[in-house]
Amino acid sequence: MNVILWIVVFLGTFMMMEGMAWFTHKYVMHGFLWKLHQDHHKKDHSSWWERNDLFFVFYALVSIGCFLLWRYDDVWIGLPIGLGILAYGITYFTVHDIFIHQRFKIFRNANNKYAKGIRRAHKMHHKHLGKDDGECFGMLFVPFKYFRK
Repeated sequence: MNVILWIVVFLGTFMMMEGMAWFTHKYVMHGFLWKLHQDHHKKDHSSWWERNDLFFVFYALVSIGCFLLWRYDDVWIGLPIGLGILAYGITYFTVHDIFIHQRFKIFRNANNKYAKGIRRAHKMHHKHLGKDDGECFGMLFVPFKYFRK
């Protein structure tokens, strides 16, 4: 197996997951599965768990499926794809749940230009409490306007 190809598939999967997250967020979470995502925009419960977290579980199952495909059916591409999805999930959880929403109280003092832009973009997304008229559905790559003062 070519290591370079493996790395390209891993990195490509990671980057494509940002597009998949944007698409899923805009057309599924703010679309026909709004009922699962709604509690993330309007916290009307006291639980740490949100129905919105089911989307994280879905992508974890896809990643696990790729690992199983690699392990039991000897499909080499399953491993770098599964790891790419896993790496994006860990990054998403770190940026979205820990850094932005402070579900765990760490990374509170990150104050660089990228951190401010990501927070600003997410704040603009959350100013819309309904499923319509949203903006900025991405997570790691947001429009440049959010990085300007």
